[in-house]
Amino acid sequence: MGKKYDAALKQVQEEPYELKEACELLKKVHYVGFDASVDLAICLGVNPKHSDQMVRGSVVLPHGTGKKVRILVFAKGEKEKEATEAGADHVGLDDLVEKIKGGWTDFDRVVATPDLMGVVGRLGKVLGPRGLMPNPKTGTVTFELARAIREIRKGKVEYRVEKAGIIHVSIGRVSFSGEQLVENSMAVVDSVIRQKPAAAKGKYIKGVTISSTMGPGIPVDEGGLRSEKAA
Repeated sequence: MGKKYDAALKQVQEEPYELKEACELLKKVHYVGFDASVDLAICLGVNPKHSDQMVRGSVVLPHGTGKKVRILVFAKGEKEKEATEAGADHVGLDDLVEKIKGGWTDFDRVVATPDLMGVVGRLGKVLGPRGLMPNPKTGTVTFELARAIREIRKGKVEYRVEKAGIIHVSIGRVSFSGEQLVENSMAVVDSVIRQKPAAAKGKYIKGVTISSTMGPGIPVDEGGLRSEKAA
């Protein structure tokens, strides 16, 4: 990874850190010349191959993600007007469907009204692998378009457990204060805990790591996350 990465890695101990300490260390070992994204990885004791152990949800981060999000909305009639007035970047139906089928993906989030999901569903092979398919569980299939767009602008993020049982979520930028990163992290952790499947047995949160773009992963003491919340 390079000398700078190696130098940063040497400052990270193997033993897990308290969340606040991990966030401060992440800012200290940051070495790239841009405002890197900060990501939280949560390893869960679930088997996503079983539908009753799937973990998926969304949460509005207290301090947002620090980046501009391009929102696409599938809507028509009055709802198309509502989405446009609410500030969506792309609004429509048939024209957008054709563009996406042609390979266009210049957007970060997708919202759709429930009555159009029959049409939107045909884009599953394109949107699904990118994590962009609208879903009622994450509030992106709704008639309340203005509210959905407003929440996304405020910093609403979606998460879904991957095949290896890990959730990856962007929680901000290196330029955020340590306290902002802590509060955003805890918002995600609390949401993931609330989404615990009844079928999940044993230890639910098995490991937590925080990292910046190109930076080393910093282990977080998952056992101390509850005390962080209390503090």
